Amino acid sequence: MRAQVVYESMFGNTAAVAEAIAAGLRPHFEVTVAHVAEVVNHPAPQVDLLVVGGPTHAFGLSRTTTRQDAAGRTDDAVEIEIGIREWLDAALPVPSPRSAAAFGTKIARPPWLPGSAAKGIAKRLRHLGYHLAVAPADFHVEDMTGPLRSGELERATEWASQLATTALALPGAPR
Repeated sequence: MRAQVVYESMFGNTAAVAEAIAAGLRPHFEVTVAHVAEVVNHPAPQVDLLVVGGPTHAFGLSRTTTRQDAAGRTDDAVEIEIGIREWLDAALPVPSPRSAAAFGTKIARPPWLPGSAAKGIAKRLRHLGYHLAVAPADFHVEDMTGPLRSGELERATEWASQLATTALALPGAPR
């Protein structure tokens, strides 16, 4: 059983969550983790479970303009041209039902702040023909650039463990 975690990250928070998710999946799957820029030429991953995540920017998935803004807030290299939005919009529909899950990172406060990259990712995955094994999940950062809220990496690993169990129990799941 193979799983792939594809993520977009500006400040390292979403990347850390992606690695925590991979750790939760590894007891059940052979897992690869890749930044979206690494898979841009692979629009239809050949895996049993696809997990996709990104940061919430301006109440949803990042755009070129929001990535440019993020690049101005860090000394790290930030991929501006390609993000999860563009990758999924260019992706090929899956030929048969496959399992997927969506996650995102977003600012924890104020708690009523709307928007979620995870929900936008989930919508795009369903449109491509994926079956969402679990509801989209948001993991919280304290501020725009982080850090992750205490306990979020552990919560991500637990979420992934539950995701693996659910995905393996779905009808038609490879054995």
